[in-house]
Amino acid sequence: MELTYQPFELQLKHAFTIAKFSRTSTPVMLVQVKYEGFTGYGEASMVPYMGESHSSATEFLNQVDPLQFKYPFDMAHIVAYLDSIAPSNPAVKAAIDIALHDLDGKIKQQPCWQLLGSDPNLMPVTSFTIGIDTPEMVIKKVKEAEGFKVIKVKLGRDTDKELIGTIRSVTDVPLYVDANQGWTDLQQSLDMTYWLQEQGVHLIEQPMLKTDPDSNAWLTERSPIPIIGDEAVQRFEDIDKAHGVYTGINIKLMKSAGIYEASRMIKRARELNLKIMIGCMTETSCAALAGLALAPQSDWVDLDGPFLVSNNPYRMPEFANGRYILNNDAGLGLRL
Repeated sequence: MELTYQPFELQLKHAFTIAKFSRTSTPVMLVQVKYEGFTGYGEASMVPYMGESHSSATEFLNQVDPLQFKYPFDMAHIVAYLDSIAPSNPAVKAAIDIALHDLDGKIKQQPCWQLLGSDPNLMPVTSFTIGIDTPEMVIKKVKEAEGFKVIKVKLGRDTDKELIGTIRSVTDVPLYVDANQGWTDLQQSLDMTYWLQEQGVHLIEQPMLKTDPDSNAWLTERSPIPIIGDEAVQRFEDIDKAHGVYTGINIKLMKSAGIYEASRMIKRARELNLKIMIGCMTETSCAALAGLALAPQSDWVDLDGPFLVSNNPYRMPEFANGRYILNNDAGLGLRL
């Protein structure tokens, strides 16, 4: 078993601004695991506010012993082993997990989505994300989203209504919104949920601070729109804490440390009657395909990462009528 990696800087087509941060690129670590003539591909997309970097990923990967990855893979053991190296670093752990799932599928000559029990016919539409920007740039981005059936809008500043109004001046497609913890006043937030409902918004992600479950629960109880936990829900142990606070959860592989734990999170969320969104960071086709292997098991999908970047090193996944189309290639279905 051989583990190799390569740092990569993923360039965004436009500056990407959310409630508290803005960036034009994302550091990525591309990982490969080779075994008996097969190669599995993985990716760590390390958005700066999550605390990972090329430096931290390199330090982590240099401590990994590939001999721990014995085939057939015991993913529970592997995840525990990776957590024993360092308690954090979920994105670089996800890169290894994704590569091992890709490798497993190639060895078995089956697509990952099939090994995970997904049905491609149940693939939801995916949203196209528009960050906070000037009205002129927002209109430009909406035009770039032609072909998508849902647009996701970043909110969390005092220009929220203006931004929604700008979008509504050029399209009437359904909207998702993500406040990224940017709302603070309970009554204003509740009033905003009703206004957003009138604007055709179908869900709201993480309106208030992730460290304030009481305020999020208060809003969820009263909101006419589903409230989705995002920053508050990262790994498996967070699922039970989301119950009674949110309508549903957003699972991102870069936060869950990969496919294995994300799959466990889906099962536990269903037991607790929580809705599920499969989301992403700004990612290449590699991580997007990993998320897509689980996407048919979700209620909503936000896997637009490859559409937001300008130097994706892989071929785009097949996409039509607002939905990704899963292929029958072994493993992730990643095409170089």
